Amino acid sequence: MISILKEEKDYARLFFAGVLNGIGDRFSQVALLALLLQVTGSGLAVGLALAIRVIPFLFFGPLGGMMADRFSRRTILVCTDLGRILFALSFVFVNDASSVWIVYLSSFFLAAGEAIYAPTRKSAIPLIVKEKNMIKVNSLEQVMVGVVLIGGSFSGGVVTSLFGANFTFLVNGVSFLIAAVLLSKLRVLDIERTGKSVSRNKEKSSFFIVKDIIFSSSLLCIIFLSELLIPLFNGIDNVLLSVYAVQEFHLGDVGVGIFYGSLGIGLMLSFPVAEKLKNHLMRIALIALVCQGFCLILLSQSQQVWMAIVFLIMAAFFSGLGNTCFDTMLMRETPKEKSGLIFGLFTTISNTMIGISMFLAGLATVWMPNRLLGLLGGMGFILSSILLFSIYYFIQNKKKENRPGNII
Repeated sequence: MISILKEEKDYARLFFAGVLNGIGDRFSQVALLALLLQVTGSGLAVGLALAIRVIPFLFFGPLGGMMADRFSRRTILVCTDLGRILFALSFVFVNDASSVWIVYLSSFFLAAGEAIYAPTRKSAIPLIVKEKNMIKVNSLEQVMVGVVLIGGSFSGGVVTSLFGANFTFLVNGVSFLIAAVLLSKLRVLDIERTGKSVSRNKEKSSFFIVKDIIFSSSLLCIIFLSELLIPLFNGIDNVLLSVYAVQEFHLGDVGVGIFYGSLGIGLMLSFPVAEKLKNHLMRIALIALVCQGFCLILLSQSQQVWMAIVFLIMAAFFSGLGNTCFDTMLMRETPKEKSGLIFGLFTTISNTMIGISMFLAGLATVWMPNRLLGLLGGMGFILSSILLFSIYYFIQNKKKENRPGNII
């Protein structure tokens, strides 16, 4: 892991900036949700705050992708980090129910900044990373998420209880500032957009450009479908994680932190395996999806805390493998000059679907047993993988008929 970060110095800056952003945001989110419950006493206020974080992706995700293809990615990343500092610090002014509007307003703009930042950051990776290191770097991305889950979600509650919510909001603001300083060094992302490339972008509308790119590759078709299907079941897991900890195992907030930390451990453990992958990435990704589904089914039926932790770690391990494969294929198949547009679309779809899923899963917990919902969610992963396998091999057979001997 260290050797890759030493070799890919530009990516190392992107990596550590992502860690800082992620941990600061997780710290702030833990403190913010606790603060909302304290000043309003309403679970609806918490649900609304979470929902507001999803909405901006519908509008700003595609915008961020288009901007990444036309302007300096370094400038976009630095400006979005600096622009979010003010909103991150604004939560210190929330003292009672009359000032809750600050939470909703700032949460919206923080999410809008993330919607622009995420596709820009992802589309920057193929520009600064050597092709031979692409899989290793994408597996490092899973490590980054794992570090954020452990360092942010697990530690956030402890830091908030020791130093107070305002301290965590300050930490979040400082994390954006330090990340912006790190990203400002990435001059390699100041790629000039020639008049020729811009004119090519204007020949067709964004919709037709995206359609042509996605349908030009069987791999991109399957990845596109996976972005529609998988988040629907990921949303169920996100909701049930806290529900299991509090209602099924009676561990309270500490249990929520332990479960999120387990996810982080699983993602980090996927790195030694994922970095060695070379071929058959689509098959590996879909098999990992099946294994993840089985682990979630076993989790839903676990009666002991230690068993639940083990199955959570295993589910996150297979999730890390699958994500590494999907991201690597996406970066290899997408033309670099259109990567922002494609990543912006995929980010928008993924976040929108997971938001819808979380809302529906929250409603389902009212009238459906938690463990039954978890069982159905795990089955959803397995059925999705089977469907994607079937479509993938159908497309491959069609290509074999049309172009014998030339199979992806």
